[in-house]
Amino acid sequence: MSEAAAATVFAVSVENPRAARRIRAWLITIALFICAMVMIGGATRLTDSGLSITEWRPVSGVLLPLSEEAWLEEFIRYQGIPEYQIVNQGMSIDEFKTIYAWEWVHRNFGRLIAVAFLLPLAYFVAAGAARGRLAARLAAIFLIGGAQGLAGWYMVQSGLEEGVDVSQYRLAVHLVLAFLILGAILWTVFDLSPRTAPRRGPAPRGALSAAILLGGVLLQVIAGAFVAGLRAGRSYNTWPLMDGALIPDGLAAIEPWYLNLSENVLTVQFDHRMLAYLLLAAALAHWRLLPAELRKGPAGTGALAVMILIALQIALGVATVILAAPLALGLLHQAGALAVFAAALHHLHHLHRLRRGAAQDSAQAAASA
Repeated sequence: MSEAAAATVFAVSVENPRAARRIRAWLITIALFICAMVMIGGATRLTDSGLSITEWRPVSGVLLPLSEEAWLEEFIRYQGIPEYQIVNQGMSIDEFKTIYAWEWVHRNFGRLIAVAFLLPLAYFVAAGAARGRLAARLAAIFLIGGAQGLAGWYMVQSGLEEGVDVSQYRLAVHLVLAFLILGAILWTVFDLSPRTAPRRGPAPRGALSAAILLGGVLLQVIAGAFVAGLRAGRSYNTWPLMDGALIPDGLAAIEPWYLNLSENVLTVQFDHRMLAYLLLAAALAHWRLLPAELRKGPAGTGALAVMILIALQIALGVATVILAAPLALGLLHQAGALAVFAAALHHLHHLHRLRRGAAQDSAQAAASA
């Protein structure tokens, strides 16, 4: 396969500009819905609401309990799980209704996203606007969205069976799937956007380091999921020291050693901090390594934006830790992660598009020689 063919094999396009604009607008709306869903999920987590609905009812669960008797039945079910028996013993039914409402909104917003994705997708496919690779990609995104819903219920089950919290491993899978779905949608939006960057002669450098940087952002999302799953943000609430030291004792307290990475509260928070610093350094190095002609254009602006957003995200993270993860700051920190991810993805796509244009130019020059 030629470099030009390899550069375009995963790209999608729509021939009709009007149809492309409509599909982009729809996908941008879905992307915003997913961001809102991640934030609602974060609020559900921070308010300890995620285990309040103890059954998965895909259809009948659309409605809130319609009578006091129905509310009492839900409350009795909740009283049968460890979270109530160990943490919330004596909770009133009015308090239960509050946490139930958070989880109900979370689940129903997921249903809304499914409908808002499927119906327009069916229309665009039937109208011939979405076909070929684009239709296949959108169908795959919808299927992954279904898997995300199953992963959410699988996560909730882990908190119903034993302990008072969901598994941090299942939480990480649930969160990363949301970011991957968001990434696939945004990449498609970028593919369908009008070309604004000029084609260049030689293929520009920087795409590999941009991809590594994006991978680092996703790794940090996983680390953040472990922090959330273990409630590690409410421990060791000092900065820059942890437990009075730059490198605190107890990082390898659990055997075997690798379990510390996901089960030791001290190690999980320490890793999250260190990864943040490494990401900032990597973003700076990536910007500096871009060729001078790229740093002066949109590519340089994009790299600089990623670096600034990472720095702001670190500041939010420090404030969140010092104040023991209050709801508002916790949600802002989660929004910051979405912003960093979107900026890093857009920057990578821009460099990828430049490489694709360069490969096409090279192929055309070779054909005309």
